[in-house]
Amino acid sequence: MARYALNLPSELKSDAEQLAARQGVSLNQFILWSVAEKVGALKQMLDDPRFPGIVYRYGASGIPTPVLRGTGLRVQTLAMDVHQERMTPAQVAAEYDLPEVRVVEALAFYAAHRAEIDAHIAAESALAASHG
Repeated sequence: MARYALNLPSELKSDAEQLAARQGVSLNQFILWSVAEKVGALKQMLDDPRFPGIVYRYGASGIPTPVLRGTGLRVQTLAMDVHQERMTPAQVAAEYDLPEVRVVEALAFYAAHRAEIDAHIAAESALAASHG
């Protein structure tokens, strides 16, 4: 078995610990099961049919990333603009020359897939910090 150091946002780690405890397993086992489940699901079908305007694409890292269909604009970029930069959906739409409804769909997708996207954001932040 390969070892992998993992950095989790504090809230995600806390939630995972609580869920693991409820299931009577260690955090390590819970994370292993969660990753195995997610990888299996992604191998089956990447796109979430509830969000037709969002599609997964493989980035340079080889990791599938949700983007606005037809744009290449990552969902995480729009979510970060709203949640970290405190922009409104209308401001984000204007910034990227998008209809506001597309931004709203991306934010709904983010809400439904928050753990996955936040983990991706955290991984990118850690990578950037280690290189600079």
